[in-house]
Amino acid sequence: MNLLRLSLRTLRREWRLPELRTLAGSLVLAVAALGVVATLSTRVERGVLASAAELIGGDIGVSSPQRLPDDLATRATHDGLKVNRSASFPSVAFAHGRSQLLDVLATDTAYPLRGTLELRDAHGHTQTGHGPAAGNVYLDHRALVALQLQVGDMLQLGGRELHIAAELVRQPDGGQLIALAPRAVMSLTDAEQAGLLGIGSRARHRLLLAGAPAAVHDWRDWAQSTTLPQGAQLITPEQTRQRMRSAFDRASAFLRLTALLSALLAGVAIALAAQQYARRKTSEVALLRALGTPRRRVFGLLIGTLLALAVPALIVGVALALGLAQAAWLFASTLFAGVPTVLPWGPALAAAGIGLAVLAGFALPPLARLAEVSPVAVFRDSVTRRVRRFDGLYLVPVLVALALIWSQSGSARLAGILAISLSGVAVAAALLAWGLLWLARRVAPGAHPALRLGLAALARRRGLSVIQATALGMGLTALLVLAIIAPSMLDGWRSELPSNTPNWFVLNLQTNQRDDFSKALARLGADQLNMLPLAVGKLVAIDGHPIDGLHFNDPRAKDWSDRQLRLSWAGTLPPANRVIAGHWFTPHPAQAEVSVDTMWRDMFALKLGDTLSFDVGEGRLDARVTSFRQVDWSSFRVNFFLLLDPAHASALPHTWLASFHLPRGHATQVATLSRAYPNLSLVDVDDLLDRIHQIVDRVSGAVRWVLAFSLLAGALVLAAALSASAAERRHEAALLRTLGARRGQLRIAAACEFALLGLIAGLTATAGAAGAGWWLGRQVFHIEHYVPPLGSLALSALIAAVVVMLLGLAGTRKVTRTSPMRLLREG
Repeated sequence: MNLLRLSLRTLRREWRLPELRTLAGSLVLAVAALGVVATLSTRVERGVLASAAELIGGDIGVSSPQRLPDDLATRATHDGLKVNRSASFPSVAFAHGRSQLLDVLATDTAYPLRGTLELRDAHGHTQTGHGPAAGNVYLDHRALVALQLQVGDMLQLGGRELHIAAELVRQPDGGQLIALAPRAVMSLTDAEQAGLLGIGSRARHRLLLAGAPAAVHDWRDWAQSTTLPQGAQLITPEQTRQRMRSAFDRASAFLRLTALLSALLAGVAIALAAQQYARRKTSEVALLRALGTPRRRVFGLLIGTLLALAVPALIVGVALALGLAQAAWLFASTLFAGVPTVLPWGPALAAAGIGLAVLAGFALPPLARLAEVSPVAVFRDSVTRRVRRFDGLYLVPVLVALALIWSQSGSARLAGILAISLSGVAVAAALLAWGLLWLARRVAPGAHPALRLGLAALARRRGLSVIQATALGMGLTALLVLAIIAPSMLDGWRSELPSNTPNWFVLNLQTNQRDDFSKALARLGADQLNMLPLAVGKLVAIDGHPIDGLHFNDPRAKDWSDRQLRLSWAGTLPPANRVIAGHWFTPHPAQAEVSVDTMWRDMFALKLGDTLSFDVGEGRLDARVTSFRQVDWSSFRVNFFLLLDPAHASALPHTWLASFHLPRGHATQVATLSRAYPNLSLVDVDDLLDRIHQIVDRVSGAVRWVLAFSLLAGALVLAAALSASAAERRHEAALLRTLGARRGQLRIAAACEFALLGLIAGLTATAGAAGAGWWLGRQVFHIEHYVPPLGSLALSALIAAVVVMLLGLAGTRKVTRTSPMRLLREG
């Protein structure tokens, strides 16, 4: 008979077996979990890039301190791309005897090519628009308040009288997520005629393009191969995304963590179900071998049955992944309002391939060993399979699990932590199970009869009991990480940006202004004030070698060595900083010292004891590297790459940099403060904070979506682990009932057996989840001072142990209520 037809008939006949249904459910779940998250991640990635394009106002662009050559725009027009020219510069506006420094964008009417320019008219109605016509200007709310103007009034900008046509509500900003001054948008023609873009101006010229992706890609390749003007650089959506790297990296890590653990849980369920399926098929395979069926054909029949099961399961998993990913996108897409993205099929199909690899890796070893069953097993159950000291096939699921962790984690550190944590739990659970079983054999003789039965059952099935305890421990660990650790880390991430996170930065604050400025902020109701000195210098040498003569492997080093550096100093370690090597400054060091951020350490290949030489003002400072710091740049505190010791740096020429929190709705007071201190630059970062808060909220929702798959995977692991010994337990119960054992005794014995399994799993899962959570929180998600919720973990593990016991009792309920004669017939 055709092997495929025989496999299908076998599958149809055996579909009633719980092991096969568990295999199918686990496979569907693994594909769905991985497919949903991979599809969502791909779609979110595209949405992020499209959203970033809206932030900069185009798909790509060029920025330069001088006017850009016409051939860039000519080539773009030839490729079918839309073009927008603009220039940004600071300028002072005048009205009714008042003046205000503005951050001005001069642009043509094509602006913006991507995104929306939101404007508010004199009647308070908000609408979208384009760049202003000649003679008009748009001002944001801060500028209107500072100059005490309204929409419809006139002001003088660049020596020209301009009509305020609308209030500027929101605009694509060329990738600049913060503004140093109130914003204004004027016509490019007016700016050119007023001489604001002439030689010697501080304007930054931009050319933005938008069009078909292929055309954008071709123009980008052409532009990168062309010699751009000195100081020019490409503006890309990826650069804007980099400004919020921490938020997006954490979001991706959370999603991958939940999907990965779901798939691993499903893999454990597959392994347990396949093991039990192989045990059940032993007699049938032995009969086939006794009738002369070759070993190769037996193995082919087993694999064919598995494939016949896998194909529809994979199809259902892919369909479920696409459907749920589309449903989840309806909620997650609010982060990228108005950004169209097509549902990608590739990630779900790739998840099907991974699911098939998981099935093969976890199910192949027991089925391959099953094909080696001797024909004599028809007559004797005790001689079933050839015993080996070591079977390399059992390394397959380990290698598949490691490959899955590596491929899906997207991070070597995350992969390593998960692999080590789960391996540790497995080893600990196995050792604890062996130890308790050894103890049970010595306690059992003097125990209560029912308790003695339960302990004896565990000891008699020692190998299977260890496998069950290990599987339950790993499953519960993954569930605790997902149900307790992941939400608590999300809360920890959210708490890093509380409602009073500093949302204003102040530049150019003078020493004699500090006290008065602090008092003025206190009168406004500002809090979280943090001030640090700021000196401007340049790195000129490392260990006495001029920086221009040194070669560094990191391409960023050349750019940073050419820049002006912002240096600061502090007597105590600032918040959001952590010394990871060396020591913090002593009060009066003999030589100037510097503490370096890890990025600078890696970029310039620095080591403790190196000497960095800086030109600051008209002097030179040689500072020895005494520590390296890990800086949390997502904290929105004032942070620096380089911190000097105060004893040697306080005499350097410097100003002060400050940050503070001020609730919204204080535009009038901020404008008054700005006029009182005209030398200061006040930077508002509320829009950036809002964006990051949105990301955190959306990731939280996405993680909770995936948690549903994880919980279902955990239920499958419990079902597979607890059903692994169901057949043996049923046969034993029949014998015990025949010998006069009462139902109550059997229930107590089963309760003892499953309570011990649950205790082992609960103890190891609590320790494993706490360790993995602490490790992940500190090393992967970089959540400062993260501590796992030990109380919640312990309570959840206890509840899980009780649930294991109750599920085990529920599984034996049918056995204890069935007559001994019927059980013996079934046996």
